[in-house]
Formats: sequence, C-alpha cells, structure tokens
Amino acid sequence: MSTNTNAGSPEINTCELCRSASQLAVYQVPPAGYAANEINVCPACLAELAKTDKPDSRYWRFLAEAMWSDVPAVQVLSWRILSLLNDEDWAAACLDMLYLDDEQLAWAKAGFTVETAEPAEVHRDSLGNELQSGDTVVLTRSLDVKGSSLNAKMGTVVKNIRLVGDNTEQIEGKIDGQTIVILTKYLRRQKS
Repeated sequence: MSTNTNAGSPEINTCELCRSASQLAVYQVPPAGYAANEINVCPACLAELAKTDKPDSRYWRFLAEAMWSDVPAVQVLSWRILSLLNDEDWAAACLDMLYLDDEQLAWAKAGFTVETAEPAEVHRDSLGNELQSGDTVVLTRSLDVKGSSLNAKMGTVVKNIRLVGDNTEQIEGKIDGQTIVILTKYLRRQKS
C-alpha cells in the first residue's frame, strides 16, 4: 500500500504508532469529518486496529510512548485504545497522564463507547467459591432427591459437575449413577 505524505508525522517511513519501519498503509481515525484524521500504520498495527474484540494489551504497550505524539489522530487513537485497556494498570496510568484538548477529546469520544458488559453471572458454592464445569463438589447437607427414593448424604462427593446455563444456583451431577440437579447453596467445591 502507498504512504500518504499528508498524514500526520514528518517521519512517513515509520509507523506513527509503533515506529516500525515497514510497508505502511493509511489509516483513517473515525469518524470522518475531523481534520488530519489519517495516519500511517504498519500491517501489524492495522491488523490489531481491525480486531473487534478487546485489544491485546501486550501488543499495545508502545502506546506509553506513542501517546506523546504531536499528531492529534495518534493521540485520539491512543486515548481510545488505552480506554479499552483501562483495567490494565499500565494503560490506566497512561490514560491518567494523557491530555487531550476539548476538541480532541470530543473526537476521541465521538462514536466510541466502552463496552460496559454486565459482570458475568457465575456459579458459586455455599462458601462463595466460583464453580466450573468439571469440578468436584461435596454435599454440605443430606438431600432427598425429588421423584426418586435416592437420599444423597452429607459429605457425598460429586465429580465432574456440569453448570446449569440459565440458573447460577444449580449444577448437575451424578450420584449413584443418577444425574440430578443440586442447588449450589448445598455444596462446596473440593480443593484439587
């Protein structure tokens, strides 16, 4: 791909983000309508920018230097990526130091939303330990199994449990060859 001599940095032979000397492509920092919104990036940075999931924090560590660029598009892009990585200590520290004027901050926020996903519901045992499929659990009280003459005694070990997907208060496990549903409040995870 060709380089754009009008893109931000006078060093057009290197990526304006990671500074690698490589075949460069022009990347337009969205949304359109902002002056000088094009920068030169290497194929590795372009591939990372194209990803739709959370950025790879190990890859973007060079932003600690790139964010100091005089090029507004680089600063805006740095702010966006650091905001997505804000749960990483190094990224949060960089974001705290990064200053954008009002116009650049408006550009950085335009069309950008940090996914604030609801915390995933997790299965927890009676002691609050997180349960995973395949765990081994121990019953903390004797249970009568509905629709069966089976009585699961306190202390019974249930191996290789399965989590009930739509109910975090239930797991499935086998006791005496029968698959039963057990409430998580009546079991504890056995340490490996």
